Order: sequence, then structure tokens, then C-alpha cells
Amino acid sequence: MPHRVDVHVGKRVRHRRWLVGMTQQQLAEQVGIKFQQIQKYETGANRISASRLWDIAAALEVPVSFFFEGLEETAREDGDRPGVPADLLGDKEALDLVRSYYAIPENQRRRLFDLARVLSDVAC
Repeated sequence: MPHRVDVHVGKRVRHRRWLVGMTQQQLAEQVGIKFQQIQKYETGANRISASRLWDIAAALEVPVSFFFEGLEETAREDGDRPGVPADLLGDKEALDLVRSYYAIPENQRRRLFDLARVLSDVAC
């Protein structure tokens, strides 16, 4: 059974890779491994060594600490946000939504944000 830290780090690798629009194959090539190994890292099935994590961080242009952010929050249950998946950053649909949101011009984005907030208040 994978350790929760390995699963968390793997999800953060996948999250960042999706955010920058990189495929597993592209990341694997930059790091010098096969894409199947990236798959295993992202699921937490295989642990990422310190040197390999360093290489992945460089390829994804983030500090190594990025992969450990939010680890404390995953250790406890998220009971205060009903309807929100516990692994929001690991949800491809949510990441696609965020990527699309930031592609909208800022003034329109602000209006869309205000609309979403009003709709969520009405739904509760």
C-alpha cells in the first residue's frame, strides 16, 4: 500500500504537469526516464527519490517544496467544505476550469468570479 506522502507528492507532480500542459511522455523525456515511471510516480505506486524529485521540479519549473505543499491538510478529513472533492488539485476538470478561467481577460474574469460567488450563495 502506498504511503500517503508518496501519493500526495505524486498528485502534486500530476497537478503541476497538467497546469503547464505537459504530457507524461514529455516530462519523462526531460527527466530521462520512461513515461510508465511517471505514471507510477503520479499514483504513488513508486516513491520518487530525492535526486529524481529535483529533476522533476526543474523540468516543471517549481521548487522541490511545491510537491509537499498542502501535505498537512491531506492528513485530516476535509469536513468543512461539502461538495468539494478532497483532492481538488488532482481533479482534471477543476484544473481545466482554472486554466480556462485565467485565459479570460481580467475585467471579464472578475465579473465571472462575482457571478459564481452569487450563484454559490444562492445554492446554499
